Amino acid sequence: MKAVILAGGLGTRISEETSTKPKPMIEIGGKPILWHIMKTYSAHGVNDFVICCGYKGYVIKEYFANYFLHMSDVTFDIGNNSMEVHQRNAEPWRVTLVDTGDTTQTGGRLKKVASYLDDDFCMTYGDGVGNIDIAASIAFHKQHGCLATMTATQPPGRFGALELDGTGVSRFLEKPHGDGGWINGGFFVLSRKVVDYVDSDDMPWERAPLERLAQENQLQAFFHHGFWQPMDTLRDKNHLEELWAGGKAPWKVWP
Repeated sequence: MKAVILAGGLGTRISEETSTKPKPMIEIGGKPILWHIMKTYSAHGVNDFVICCGYKGYVIKEYFANYFLHMSDVTFDIGNNSMEVHQRNAEPWRVTLVDTGDTTQTGGRLKKVASYLDDDFCMTYGDGVGNIDIAASIAFHKQHGCLATMTATQPPGRFGALELDGTGVSRFLEKPHGDGGWINGGFFVLSRKVVDYVDSDDMPWERAPLERLAQENQLQAFFHHGFWQPMDTLRDKNHLEELWAGGKAPWKVWP
C-alpha cells in the first residue's frame, strides 16, 4: 500500500523556520519531521510514498536525491572525482515526488497525484507525528468497507493543569490529553474513489470532500488513544525536540 504525504503548504504559523525550507523539512533531532512520519509508516510495512510537493519543493527533492549524504559517512576523493559511501543507512523506501503547485489546496494536491495511486492508500500531512497503529487502521478500513477511514484523536492540552483540594493546590499535572472531544488526527486510509469527491485545485480536502463522505455514510473513525502532536508553531517544534532529545519520543515506534 502507498502513503500520500501532503507536503506543499506554506507553514505561515512557523515562519521562523519556513522562510528557507518547507514545513515538512523542519528538523526534529537532526532529521526532517517528514522523515519521522515516513519511519512511522515504514515500521508498519508501508514503504511506498507519494509526496505532494509545493512551496520550496526542491528542498525535499534535493534531500532524497542526496539521501546517502545526509544519512551516511562519506569520503570524497577530490583528485579522482569520486565519492565512497560508508555504512549505508538505506531505507526500503520508494519515494515519488510530485510538484502539485505552491497554492494548491489539500484536496487539489490529492487529485493531482491520483495517477500514482492504487485502489486503497494511506494519506497524512507532513507536519504531525504520533504512535498511530497504521497496520490496525488499514485492517479496520478493509473490514468496514467504506471509502474513507479517518484517525480520530484527542488533542493534547495546551497548558498544564492543577489538581485542587478545595482551594488548595495539591499538585501540578502535565498537559492533560484532551477533554473528551475527538478531532481529525490527519492519518487516513482511503479508497482511490475519494479522488472523485475533489472538484478543483482550490478545494480543501477537509471541507466539502470529507463532509460529503460523512453525509453519504462513507467515512469511519479509527480511534487513536495514544500520542499525537501537530507541529503548528515554534512552541510545538520545541516540544517535540525536547521529547526526542530526552529519549521520550512516543512516536518513535521503530528500532
